[in-house]
Amino acid sequence: MARDLFHDAVKNALIKDGWRITDDPFSLKVGDSELYIDLGAERLIAAERNNEKIAVEIKSFIGNSSLSDFHLAVGQFINYRIGLKAAYPDRKLFLAIPNNAYETFFKKEFPRMVIQECQLDILVYDVKNEVIVQWKI
Repeated sequence: MARDLFHDAVKNALIKDGWRITDDPFSLKVGDSELYIDLGAERLIAAERNNEKIAVEIKSFIGNSSLSDFHLAVGQFINYRIGLKAAYPDRKLFLAIPNNAYETFFKKEFPRMVIQECQLDILVYDVKNEVIVQWKI
């Protein structure tokens, strides 16, 4: 399993944002299928005295076609979300995308329609500064 080009940038951004990385990668077995999501993390929510748990699939969107990268990312995200729902229903899945891809591609009409229809949760990250720019839930 190859790591995404920006894996460490997202991992560092999550840590800076108060998350504890619990799995790198987050492995998931559903039936006879094994899935590997890039990261698992959790954060203690003091007000609720509860753990918030997430899984993060990291994408770089540096290929020749943003649309092709998007097709692959959405399919993978949906498969992982179904697997998580079966095995870890308390863990929320996020698709991590770089800020430049968010600003150029993800604001176009078609990606916005797909994100809304498929109810994708997005984490936008800054590669250079290794910070989370925004959470799109």
